[in-house]
Amino acid sequence: MAQTTSAAPEAASHTWRPGPLGRLGVWVTEHRRTVGIAWIALVIGLGVFAPSVEKNLSGAGWQADASESVAVRDLAQEHFGGNASHAIQVVVHSTDGPLDEGEGARVLAQVTQALEDEPRIAEVIAPMPGASLSPDGRTAVVLGGAGADTNEMVRVATDLKEELQHLSTDTVQVNPTGSSLLWSDFNEANLEAMLTSEMVSWPVTLAILVLAFGALVAAGLPLLLTLAGLVASAGSLVLINELVPVSIWAMNFAMMFALALGIDYALFLVVRYRAARMGQHGSVQQAIAETMDTAGKAVLLSGATVLVSLSAVLLVPSPSFRSMAGGIMISVVFVLAATLTLLPLVLFKLDDRINRFALPWVKVGEHRSPVFARWGAHLWRRPVAWGVGATVVLLALAAPVLGLKTGMPSIKVLPEDASARVGYAQVKDAFGPGAPGMLQVVVDTADAGTAAAVLTEDSGIQAVLPPMPATDGSDLTMIQAMPTVDPSDPALPATIDRLRADLPSSALVGGAAVENIDLTDQLQRSTPLVIGVVLLLGFLLLLVALQAPLISLLGTLASLLSTAAAFGVARLLFQDGHGSGLLGFEHQGFLDAWAPVFFFAMIFAIAMDYTVFLLASAKEHWEKSGDPREAMVGAVAHSGRVIFAAGGVMVAVFFTFALSGPLPPKEMGVILGVAVLLDAFLVRLVLLPVLLRLSGRAAWATPAWLRRILPTITFAHD
Repeated sequence: MAQTTSAAPEAASHTWRPGPLGRLGVWVTEHRRTVGIAWIALVIGLGVFAPSVEKNLSGAGWQADASESVAVRDLAQEHFGGNASHAIQVVVHSTDGPLDEGEGARVLAQVTQALEDEPRIAEVIAPMPGASLSPDGRTAVVLGGAGADTNEMVRVATDLKEELQHLSTDTVQVNPTGSSLLWSDFNEANLEAMLTSEMVSWPVTLAILVLAFGALVAAGLPLLLTLAGLVASAGSLVLINELVPVSIWAMNFAMMFALALGIDYALFLVVRYRAARMGQHGSVQQAIAETMDTAGKAVLLSGATVLVSLSAVLLVPSPSFRSMAGGIMISVVFVLAATLTLLPLVLFKLDDRINRFALPWVKVGEHRSPVFARWGAHLWRRPVAWGVGATVVLLALAAPVLGLKTGMPSIKVLPEDASARVGYAQVKDAFGPGAPGMLQVVVDTADAGTAAAVLTEDSGIQAVLPPMPATDGSDLTMIQAMPTVDPSDPALPATIDRLRADLPSSALVGGAAVENIDLTDQLQRSTPLVIGVVLLLGFLLLLVALQAPLISLLGTLASLLSTAAAFGVARLLFQDGHGSGLLGFEHQGFLDAWAPVFFFAMIFAIAMDYTVFLLASAKEHWEKSGDPREAMVGAVAHSGRVIFAAGGVMVAVFFTFALSGPLPPKEMGVILGVAVLLDAFLVRLVLLPVLLRLSGRAAWATPAWLRRILPTITFAHD
């Protein structure tokens, strides 16, 4: 039988000396001028670039790298005058006669001139009867060929759309549309929603922080960390964007994570510092050292867990996903750095002044919460009832996830008056439901006749346009085909699969709708890999931190329950449409395809954040006492208030995103808000303590062979 050990380390019985993080805290206080100047220089240096973040970052990159559809887009841009999926499509619609006469002809000429004057537009293709001019002559599409990559064409759309719309008259409407316009309009609506949500969430956040800290000055510390992290992150993303394109979503998510983690980490450190300084009457430097060696160590491990979880998203071969994950990771690094260097400096300088403007009933030196101590003791007495109850609730909420469907965002994510959506509807009305999702087939010229015949005979194709030879003389031909269904119709992927099987081997099938299908397929293939890597790395990090295989495994698996429950609720809301009227959105019949893989990593990162706080506290009590009851009850008593307050802030912040803006931010707000609500209050404050109770001493048992290979990490101190 393998030998196991579960006793507290011998070092806990000796006089406590600062560990590495404790020494870092002391060093910061001794070199406060240097550290302060360094942070000021960093924030100002990167802050110079921060104001241009919204303008510089891109909105595209939602593609499956190395996919067939991306290859078609590149070939179309290079060999067919920019007639690619990211070209600018300008819909001109007349309510007073055909467009080839009078005011209609004048507006068409103005639109053409505006496109020709833009240097990033390649070839301008005039409306062609039977292809881009409707049978009644009242609706036409002028194509501005893509002369740049997808990111730059989104900027072109942003620069041109207002000018083009202003060409409208009383009888002639001008509405730019297409994928580049869709992202431009969506980014605009999304930015407005983000700003609205932040205006609502900041006062709520401050109110919760004041209640959690019990003092106005202390409540401002998380905002200091958040501000420093946000400014540094925004400036860094602008600089990185000069090297590789960065999605604007990277900044949106970075803002949320900087706020959430800044609050979490500051709560944990400030509460511990108060106990060490005011509760035990130690010196300032002793209090800093103790805080860093206990709460600081938990924060460092938590940050590492968050970074590990998000790093798995980099496995998805899509620029938008990689830049979003990278943006969040950068914000986490800055918040971690601020927590472990800037916050100790501020605590040292403020000392007891952090308790200024305290609420009259607050005991500022109190670390162990009597309320949560009683709750922990109650859970210890009745673990089965509470454990079963929490599990039943989570499984019931998770059950709908079995019928979850995913797809890329449809035109419904835009406001009804957005240019891209209006133009989209006009194209459908004039040319047919499949017209906004025209397929592009690039084929060797020798196979063009065969390819055209296959397209004509396919039941999923309504019309096939005449073959177009390459404009640069290369031996390639493009054939455009109109599907019978809308681009977001679930029947379209079957048509694409059938065409790819039947067309000649030289044929490549693409188009904006096909790019979405290819990305959805890629995400479905990547999701199991990302989830598996996140779970494995999360478990290994917990194992290294806690030196206890059983509770590390249970802590990792418990996160799956809250995640599954959040996606179960998301299916009921966003796929089935329950509550759509209350939240003010038009449901698509599916969940956005990027949600499972990306939100899983985000939810797991936040969940493990709380897990580390709770289990690090439990490990500290276990190392001191060797008593399973003290480990469980003490952990709830000492970390429960922090988890409760931090969870409350995050739920408030995330749910504000569910109240405004287009559909994807609503999905983000609801899924993350529900996940944090369930994880903080059901999993971490009920289920995980119950698991500690039921596993007893076995929770902390470690095989001797494993202890020999793991680094020694302790949380106890005297």
